[in-house]
Amino acid sequence: MDLTYTEEERDFRTRLREWLGKTLPELAAKPSPDDWPGRRAYDCGWQRRLYDAGYAGLHWPVDAGGRGATPTQHLIFLEETERAGAPYVGANFVGLLHAGPTIAAEGTAAQRARWLPPVLRGDEVWCQGFSEPGAGSDLAALRTRAVRDGEDYVITGSKIWTSHAEVADWCELLVRTEPVSAAAPKHRGISWLALPMDAPGVTVRPLRTLAGSTEFAEVFLDEVRVPVANRVGDENDGWRVTMVTLSFERGTAFVGEVVACRRTLGELARTAQANGRWDDPVLRRRLGRLYGEFGALWRLTQWNVSESEASGGVPGVGGSVFKLAYSHARQELYDTAAEVLGADSLALDGEWTLDRLSSLSYTIAAGTSQIQRNIVAERILGLPKGR
Repeated sequence: MDLTYTEEERDFRTRLREWLGKTLPELAAKPSPDDWPGRRAYDCGWQRRLYDAGYAGLHWPVDAGGRGATPTQHLIFLEETERAGAPYVGANFVGLLHAGPTIAAEGTAAQRARWLPPVLRGDEVWCQGFSEPGAGSDLAALRTRAVRDGEDYVITGSKIWTSHAEVADWCELLVRTEPVSAAAPKHRGISWLALPMDAPGVTVRPLRTLAGSTEFAEVFLDEVRVPVANRVGDENDGWRVTMVTLSFERGTAFVGEVVACRRTLGELARTAQANGRWDDPVLRRRLGRLYGEFGALWRLTQWNVSESEASGGVPGVGGSVFKLAYSHARQELYDTAAEVLGADSLALDGEWTLDRLSSLSYTIAAGTSQIQRNIVAERILGLPKGR
C-alpha cells in the first residue's frame, strides 16, 4: 500500500475542500435530536447534495452507481468532510454503509438497479433487522420465520435494536427459511431479504436509551408478505451474505469516526491546556498514548480499505481487528474526556456526556468484543475453536 499522494489525489483534495467551503455555509441548522422526520430530511438533503456534486458512493463500483474512486481518494474524502464538520451519513448509515454495499456485492442486476440509486440520491432510508430479543449476541439463533407461499415469503417474528426503523423505507432483514435440525444447523437455513417497511403487518415501537434518544426500535412482523424477488443471495445462504454485510459494518463503516475521534482528541488537549489539567503528567501521557492509538487505527483503516479494494470491494477479517481495537480506544477517549472536563462532563444534556454514553455501546454493537476476539483467534491466528 502506497501512502504517498499523487498529483491527481492532491487535486481531488483541493477541489473537495473548495466545494465543502462553498456548500457547508448554505446548510440549514441541524434539527433537534428528537425530531427524526426532520433529521431524516436533513441527512437525505445532504446526501442529495453529495450526489449532485458527484461525491455520493465515491468508492462504490461504477456499475453500482458509484465513481469507482481509489481507496486513497475515499480516505481523502472522509478526512476532508470530517475536518470541515460536514454532516455524517446519519439516518442513511445502514443503506450507505451496510445494505447498499451488500447489494452491490451480492445482488442481481435488477436488485442493484432498483435499490442502489435511491440510496445514493438520499431518496430511501434503510434500517437493519438482524438482532432479536431472544438471540443476544448469537445472531444465528434468530427465530423470525419466513414460509414460502408461491412468489412470496410470509414472515412472522420480531427484531430489536433496529436503528432508524421509524423513518426507514426498507429493512435488511434476516429470516429463517429452514428450521434448525440435524441436517440444517442454525447457521444454515437463514435468508437475507429486503423488507418494505410500509408492508401490512409491520409494527415499529421506538426504544428510549439511557441518554434519552430514540434511534432504536423494536419491529414486530405479523404475517408480512415479502416477494421472493427481494431475497439477496440464494435461499438458506443468508449467513454467508450476512458475513458480507458484517464485514462492511466492521471493516469500513467506522472509517469516518476515526477521523472524528482524532479531532476530538485535539480538542481535549487544547481544553486541558486551557483549564490547567495539562499540568498533570499522567493525563498528558494518557492523551499521548491515545494519540498514538488513533494514529495506528487510521493506518489500519487505510490498510483495510486498500485490502477491500483489492478483494473486489469486500473487507476482510482485518475489520475485526479494527473493530476490537477501535471500540476500546473510543471508550478510553471519552473516559479521558471526563477527566479533562471534570464536572462539565456530567451534564445530561451535554454533547460530551451523550458521546461518552454512546461509546459504551461500541463493544456490543456490530458484534461484541468477545466475538471479535474469537474471529481474530480462529480466522487470523489459526487457533482451534473453543469448546
